[in-house]
Amino acid sequence: MTDQPDPYQVVNPATEEVIATVELAGPGATDAAIARAKAAFESWRAVSPGDRARLLRRFAAEVDADREHLAALEVANAGHTIGNARWEAGNARDVIEYYAGAPERLFGRQIPVAGGLDVTFHEPLGVVGVIVPWNFPLPIAAWALAPALAAGNTVIVKPAELTPLTALRLAELALRAGLPEGVLQVLPGRGPVVGGRLVTHPDVRKVVFTGSTAVGKSVLAGCAAQVKPVTLELGGKSANIVFADADLEKAAATAPYAVFDNAGQDCCARSRILVEASVHEAFMARLESAVRAVRVGDPGDEKTEMGPLISAAHRQRVASYVDGDTEVAFRGSAPEGPGFWYPPTVLAPIAPEHRAFTEEVFGPVVAVVPFRGESDAVRIANATEYGLSGSIWTRDVGRALRVARAVEAGNLSVNSHSSVRYWTPFGGFKQSGLGRELGPDALHAFTETKNVFIATEE
Repeated sequence: MTDQPDPYQVVNPATEEVIATVELAGPGATDAAIARAKAAFESWRAVSPGDRARLLRRFAAEVDADREHLAALEVANAGHTIGNARWEAGNARDVIEYYAGAPERLFGRQIPVAGGLDVTFHEPLGVVGVIVPWNFPLPIAAWALAPALAAGNTVIVKPAELTPLTALRLAELALRAGLPEGVLQVLPGRGPVVGGRLVTHPDVRKVVFTGSTAVGKSVLAGCAAQVKPVTLELGGKSANIVFADADLEKAAATAPYAVFDNAGQDCCARSRILVEASVHEAFMARLESAVRAVRVGDPGDEKTEMGPLISAAHRQRVASYVDGDTEVAFRGSAPEGPGFWYPPTVLAPIAPEHRAFTEEVFGPVVAVVPFRGESDAVRIANATEYGLSGSIWTRDVGRALRVARAVEAGNLSVNSHSSVRYWTPFGGFKQSGLGRELGPDALHAFTETKNVFIATEE
């Protein structure tokens, strides 16, 4: 099968300038990559645990040495602020280094049985397809490829068409570290072509997908035809719940960064702020000052706190949620001229059934609603098809635990907005996904448990 050349121009979202041209793979190139990965699998799984760990440590060291370059690529390709991009490059390094400790610790069990010895093994799956989104292309690629490689699988990463540059660089660094050819491949391509083939090809034994819930459902349906396991990290509509006894100054000061970070293009964005009615007015006054202070501009500037949206089409989609009938309480500022800019925007008052309150906007738009009491806060927080993340602000430890147990979300923070640590599990409830990434939970998601009984009685 041959493919026609399919060049794709990669654009800097802060300037709208073309910064690279990337050849997108077609069906033939995709099948060839899968064949290479399958051929490399038997030798990669046979690499001793200690040697596989050493190769992954070398990979992490190469990423560490290349952090500034990776960060610069992410600033130019994805519009991330330089501070965020440096964190993301460091996170990719940390994740690879963390799972470099896994090959020698992929323990099975000995189970007591009569008449013999019963043991379990965690066997690698084979070829793993990883479909990466455009919002956090570097760390999300690392979250999947690191545990998959550590468990003995080979990996094909399909980056988003809009943001392929850091994934391509990771593949170069992996080869430089000594990973064998075919063990980690990065294959830029269109979703229905490369992503679709990873889903349907019988030699791909698992798919990891991060993206919208709508596309995630189609990935799940495609994998179901082959009973192919999936890990899905999908949409979110997370709540930031502020009780009257909270530190209002801190809650208001940090709220913009919980939703406007990466220009709101974050599945964990706390895009619904629920405020106890008795302090609603006081909170809004503090929030306005904080929102107007957010620095939006050149993502390469060390002082910038928010960059552009990823594309003109996405900016148009975000703007559609703030139409003439939507009450805007206040806005921050955004640059004029080239670039896909959109100002930080706070909607209030807003009805709980308004689409900006129920749908994932995926931009710098946040809606604020009041609540009356604990049970009302939990009811509003759970009135969504999503369940990825969220925050709870209160000085009452008992309330914090009660509400955290009651809110239907996979990652919650009390008096902070932290969602991701590479050594703790990450994933969603309901239509925010299936499975867990990061931490010790992720490793076994890339293995099958094999049970072996050895008879010892004559």
